[in-house]
Amino acid sequence: VNEAYGPTAEAIHYLNLVRERAGIPQVQDAWDNYAKHPGEYNNKDGLRKIIQRERQNEMAFEGQRFWDLRRWKTAEDPYNSPIEGWDGLQEDPNQYYRVKKYFQPNFRLKDYFWPIRQYDLTVDKNMVQNPGW
Repeated sequence: VNEAYGPTAEAIHYLNLVRERAGIPQVQDAWDNYAKHPGEYNNKDGLRKIIQRERQNEMAFEGQRFWDLRRWKTAEDPYNSPIEGWDGLQEDPNQYYRVKKYFQPNFRLKDYFWPIRQYDLTVDKNMVQNPGW
């Protein structure tokens, strides 16, 4: 509803139904009284961020984040952040609790789309390979 019509009362109503079931305040109350940027729900982009955050909270342990980030085209930031953790190979607590970078992922635009099989491209001459592949 937010994407089609903007931050209408209907869009906020559905969001409040989920929040009511969880026993937390309505969007208007929470954002006006506790947020750093009150009134964020009054514009389309702000309500979109709120909806996405609410969905991540609601579906936290159900494996939907990967697909949501790809669908929303917001995967570059979280998937390009370094994978960090404590240095678990150390015995000295001062060395153990230091942050160590284990891996630097590289998520690019082409990673939103998977390659189309060469067979399918050969059979259908009008089909074009996805960007980057």
